[in-house]
Amino acid sequence: MPRRSVFSPARTVGVFAVSVAALALLSGCTSGEPSVSASPTSAVSPSPAPSAPAGPVLVPDGTAEENLPLFTAIAEGIWTTDQRGSGRAYIDALIGAGFDREAMQVTQDRSTVGNPAESLQFSVRWGETECLVGQVGPSTGQVVAKVLPQLAEGRCLVGTTRPIDW
Repeated sequence: MPRRSVFSPARTVGVFAVSVAALALLSGCTSGEPSVSASPTSAVSPSPAPSAPAGPVLVPDGTAEENLPLFTAIAEGIWTTDQRGSGRAYIDALIGAGFDREAMQVTQDRSTVGNPAESLQFSVRWGETECLVGQVGPSTGQVVAKVLPQLAEGRCLVGTTRPIDW
């Protein structure tokens, strides 16, 4: 009498499916959970400690110098996009990061004859004596950001600036 296998095709598929599901479930247990490796010298690895933000952050009670890294990072982020010539893009990003809209100034995006500005400047007044000032455009070729002293009447930029009324 021929011997019958205890593993029919249907049962083999079922066992295989359960094995795959178990393997997938176990492999998903590594995110944030302690894990044990199969090596003989293994130890339980602790969950990672909460980390600091990946980049610079706003320091509301800090100095202009302490906030320059965030100001610069925002400007550099916009500079890499197709919005690099839009003063509004810089202002909106700075507002989104928590800088005070009322303390900002921005120059025009276009020259008086309608050409893109060779230099676009934007600023945030910081405290009573300092300003975070950024400059971008074809004339600079990159983001330039500095802490500069405030001008008369708490202004940061020389000349006519556009209203931030959006």
